[in-house]
Amino acid sequence: MKTAHTVAELERCSRAVALGTFDGVHRGHSRVLEAALATGLRPTVVTFHPHPRTALGNHVELLTTLERRLELIAGHGVEETLVVPFDLELAALEPEVFAERILRAIGSEVVVIGPDFRFGRARRGNLDLLGRLGFDARLVPGEEGVSSTRIRQLLREGRVDAAAELLGRAPELDGTVVSGDQRGGTLGYPTANLAVVAELLVPAYGIYAGQVGEHRAAISIGTNPHYGGAERRIESFLLDFSGDLYGQRLVVELWRRLREERVFASEAQLIEQIGRDVEGARAAFPPV
Repeated sequence: MKTAHTVAELERCSRAVALGTFDGVHRGHSRVLEAALATGLRPTVVTFHPHPRTALGNHVELLTTLERRLELIAGHGVEETLVVPFDLELAALEPEVFAERILRAIGSEVVVIGPDFRFGRARRGNLDLLGRLGFDARLVPGEEGVSSTRIRQLLREGRVDAAAELLGRAPELDGTVVSGDQRGGTLGYPTANLAVVAELLVPAYGIYAGQVGEHRAAISIGTNPHYGGAERRIESFLLDFSGDLYGQRLVVELWRRLREERVFASEAQLIEQIGRDVEGARAAFPPV
């Protein structure tokens, strides 16, 4: 998939544009993408970065990094994506001007949006306005109960399996492996310590079963209270893997929450519990 950051990078041609933020690329978003693909025109996504609410001064916990969002969009078969930089100047743009400068400029004929999407100054841009401007504007109904807001709530509660039902895939953490305190190796379970961007939503603390690449994984999210930790860590023990992952980007799938993190009476008891967690990860199945 080609990713552009300016209109000039895309040729003007007959396009079906899926317009939206698409944070999480959940099941509702997938329906919007599929509607654009079904038109037979060149399927294109116009999306925004940073998240519009963030640019307007609100705190937003993202479900996906921009890199992962683009990968998921590409996985649907979209040929080209335009990532529009969102700032206060864009937010103040009249929706008619946005439609001409962005949508018309790349040749959009069909524009597909979800039920809650608005654009332009005072959020005046909607399906009716696009129709009046001459676009074939199409609304894709949402799926009942599926929203980024609901998915965030479930993840904050650690209910990753329920969140997966709304996403249509396992929730993920996307980051880079950094050096940790190396304690896992001394316990016999070396872990990859994942650093994620501050804006990314991290689920409730606890121990999770999941997968990293081709390997099942037991994933610890929390402060490591047995050793009096205070800083949040995301540590993955990859089953049946040996090697150095330092500096690599990892996408960690979270399949099921196994338990809460807790303090143990002894290090031996901790090691025994880690062994049970590993077996739990080995026995787990993807949630969807």
